[in-house]
Amino acid sequence: MPIARPEPQDARVIAHIDMDCFYVQVEQRKRPELRGLPSAVVQYNSWKGGGLIAVSYEARKFGVKRSMRGDDAKKVCPNIQLIQVPVARGKADLNLYRNAGSEVVSILSRKGRCERASIDEVYLDLTDAAESMLSENPPEILEVLDEEVLKSHILGLTEDQSDKETVKEWLCRSDADHQDKLLACGAIIVAELRMDVLKETMFTCSAGIAHNKMLAKLASAMHKPAQQTVVPSSSVQDLLASLPVKKMKQLGGKLGSSLQSDLGVTTVGDLLQFSEGKLQDRYGVNTGTWLWNIARGISGDEVEGRLLPKSHGCGKTFPGPKALKTIASVEHWLNELSEELNERLQSDLDQNKRVAHTLTLHARAYKCNDLESDKKFPSKSCPLRYGTAKIQEDTLRLFDSALREFLGSSRVESQGNHNRTWGVTSLSISASKILATPAGTSILKFFHVGNPSCSSSKQESDEFLWDSVSLSILGSEGCLGQNQVEQQGGPPHQEEDTMNPAPSAEQVAQRSETWEYKIEEQGGPLHQEEDTMNPAPITEQVVQRSETWEYKIEDIDPSVIDELPPEIQQEVRGWIRPHKRANTAKRGSSIAHYFSPIKRS
Repeated sequence: MPIARPEPQDARVIAHIDMDCFYVQVEQRKRPELRGLPSAVVQYNSWKGGGLIAVSYEARKFGVKRSMRGDDAKKVCPNIQLIQVPVARGKADLNLYRNAGSEVVSILSRKGRCERASIDEVYLDLTDAAESMLSENPPEILEVLDEEVLKSHILGLTEDQSDKETVKEWLCRSDADHQDKLLACGAIIVAELRMDVLKETMFTCSAGIAHNKMLAKLASAMHKPAQQTVVPSSSVQDLLASLPVKKMKQLGGKLGSSLQSDLGVTTVGDLLQFSEGKLQDRYGVNTGTWLWNIARGISGDEVEGRLLPKSHGCGKTFPGPKALKTIASVEHWLNELSEELNERLQSDLDQNKRVAHTLTLHARAYKCNDLESDKKFPSKSCPLRYGTAKIQEDTLRLFDSALREFLGSSRVESQGNHNRTWGVTSLSISASKILATPAGTSILKFFHVGNPSCSSSKQESDEFLWDSVSLSILGSEGCLGQNQVEQQGGPPHQEEDTMNPAPSAEQVAQRSETWEYKIEEQGGPLHQEEDTMNPAPITEQVVQRSETWEYKIEDIDPSVIDELPPEIQQEVRGWIRPHKRANTAKRGSSIAHYFSPIKRS
């Protein structure tokens, strides 16, 4: 749902940078002989030559479009070069393109706050840089402007006025208002950045420069490739008057269709005829105000200052006859997706020192011969545990919980691994709630447990993240549905978004009295191949851990506690000086009550 945010009073300079047919450019950099030739990047599947996901401008001249299959593209352009996306684990591997996008972001972020919106697009807030340029070296005193900035398209200038000399006059006006002068500075800065990207990466990009994100994004698509468009405030009304309503972000779906069918709106400018009150009456206060705002080019969305993605995700579709119809086939693909996700999480942790906290499963499924066939397959989430085996285990349990809800528990149990009543047409898993990990967060860093470098890299990639953010290493039932937990004898819990919240400091303190951590003699966490569908009883796992290594509370050096992050300090101090309290807890009030105490030797 769109959110109505008022624009700041002070003028801003926002740019939207959109890479030109980016996947093709990445492949052309690998294979320079493809430059200048009609080319396209296709999906890995071979049906009808694969689906086109990026098309070069040379191929577009022949009528090749992204909606085509490879075989269809060859019919309209026989000489087209089709490049297959890299494949890993039976699905497209986009790491090559992600890494290339990171190269671009590192350059663009030099001039202002940068928000990476996708693999191939970035928002920039250049307000401070433009203000600085305006005060120190304004365009009106510049004798020479770079050739690239003189090729800018200034909305409001007619075609006859779009020559370089007229563009220079507009950029260097001494009588322009403050907003237009800032935009002129922004245009010069963006042109320089685009040239830097070209020199350092060999990639071209297009840009829109305006006073907010909404207008900048619209402008970046107006003149491509390798061009930029400026949107002065005076030209906003004309831009929106002819813009089809479905072209506006967040109006491409049901809301846009409702505007067309219910209000007869065909362009964004048509919304000007409706009062804010009428739009609020029909679509609610927030959405009504948002519609009223966008009709006037108003948007207060901020550039979030994010160089790294907010989440990691991977998925796979199974159209038509490829639909998954057995638990075993679902498990196979969840395992493949989990392996990919774990690799990306591990890379993020190693390179950026960030930790994800929430694991979510999404799927699309259908039911045969059922009146509720349109019922949506529920998404499920749980606390994320690092390690391929753990993610595989948790995603399968999330799927099982969602399938029970989708079909009904009894029906799932009666069908087992073979069914004729349901099919899964897509699976995806994601890791979100990614937060930076302060230096020294890992608790094991503060205990001497040997030399971690002795562990193999393969083994380390499959282990828990022994991190203070997730001390509940035995809480595998956190990702089960309520029915499953009760069947296993665990405590019932309330239905929440994440299905089971993280343990409290008191619970962790109680566990520390009986639970032991299992560590290899060479220093790394010991990895065991586990049966993800039939894990060993938790009490047995605890016994195994206690046989190998344990630490004593009294051995913790109090002097290191202040170096821990605040949230960890509280937990560790709780271990050392537990609060005295009446023993009034009932069975079920703490997870520790469900495990047999372990006597220390």
